[in-house]
Amino acid sequence: MAKERYIGIMSGTSLDGVDVVLCEIDATSCKLISSLEYPMPQALKSDILTMIDGKTTLEEVGQIDHRLGVLFTQVVGALLIRENIDASSITAIGSHGQTLWHAPYGEYPFSMQLGDANIITAKTGIPVVADFRRKDVALGGQGAPFAPAFHEFIFSNINASISVVNIGGMANITVLGEKLIGYDTGCGNVLLDMWINKHQNVAYDKDGTWAKSGEVDYTLLDAMMADDYFLEPYPKSTGREKFNEAWLDAMLAKRGSSVCSLVLEEDVQRTLLELTALSISNEVLKFNTDVALLCGGGAKNSFLVERIKALMPNIEVAIAQNADEIEAMTFAWLAYKRIHKEVINLKDVTGASNNTVLGCVYL
Repeated sequence: MAKERYIGIMSGTSLDGVDVVLCEIDATSCKLISSLEYPMPQALKSDILTMIDGKTTLEEVGQIDHRLGVLFTQVVGALLIRENIDASSITAIGSHGQTLWHAPYGEYPFSMQLGDANIITAKTGIPVVADFRRKDVALGGQGAPFAPAFHEFIFSNINASISVVNIGGMANITVLGEKLIGYDTGCGNVLLDMWINKHQNVAYDKDGTWAKSGEVDYTLLDAMMADDYFLEPYPKSTGREKFNEAWLDAMLAKRGSSVCSLVLEEDVQRTLLELTALSISNEVLKFNTDVALLCGGGAKNSFLVERIKALMPNIEVAIAQNADEIEAMTFAWLAYKRIHKEVINLKDVTGASNNTVLGCVYL
C-alpha cells in the first residue's frame, strides 16, 4: 500500500505552543516530512489557565472551544503555505485538542479536550480525526497516555531493552516488551514553567539555568515525593488538575510547618527540577532497561537531562530522533489508524477492557 500523508496537531499541558507535523505513513513506517511550532497566543493561554482554575462559565467553555479550533486551523494553514502543499494531498488531520480537565477516576470518569474539529475541517477542507481519549475512558481505561502505542510502532525494531520517556507538561514512560507498559510518571515541565513564570516572568527555564543556581531543599522534595500519586501502581495518568500551583503551595506550607527557615525562589525551582528527574528515574529503574530514550520539550532542558543521567548511571540515556515532534507524530499516526479502522494496542497501558478503534472522523 502506498504511503499516505497525514497532519498531526498537538497542544500539551505545558501550553507553550502548538506543534504540527506532516508525516508520510503506511503500515510499517511513519516518516516525518515537515514540522512547525506555533506559539500559543498569550491571551488564549491565560484564559485557558483561568478556566482550569475553575473560574469559568458555559459560554466561556464554548468560546475557548471555538478559539482553539481557529488556532489549530491557522497552524495547519501555516504549515501548508510554508511547504507549498495542496490540502487535497492530505488524507486526514489528527487533532489531539487541548486538555482542559482529565479525571479518569471516580463515579463519572471523563477526559475533556477542546478545539472544535468542525472548524478545522470546514476551513481546511481536510477530514479531521479527533476525540481520541473518551472511548478508552468509556471502556474503563485511563484515556492516557497514548504515546506508548506509537513508541511501540517506531522503536520496537531497536535491538535492546528500551524505555521511552516523554517529558511534556506531564511526563510519561513507555516500556517495550512482550507486554506494552506505559503510564504518567507525574509532573514534567508544568511546575517548573509555572514557578519561573510567576517569579521571573519568563515562559520556561532554558537549559535549567535558574534551577542550577539554587540548591535542593530535601525537606520539600521529600514532602512532594510522598504524594500518593507517586506511590500508586500503574495504570495511572495525571494532569494540571493534580499538579498545579495549589499543590505546590500545599507542599511549601507543609515544609514551613517543619522547617523555620524560608526557602529561596531559586531553591524551589531547583527542587522542582529534582522532583521531575527523580520521579522519572525511579520509574525507569523499576524496569532496568538498557536504554532510556527521552523526548518532548523537557529533553531540551540540558540540566534536567544531566540530573536524570546522574540518577541512573547504569542506564544509557539518549535523546530520541525527532524528540520534539514525536507527540504530534503520534496523532498523525492515530489518525491513520482511525481512517483504516485499525485497533490501537493500549488496553495494557490504560487499563481499558479491550483494544479498540479510537477517534471520531469529521468529514
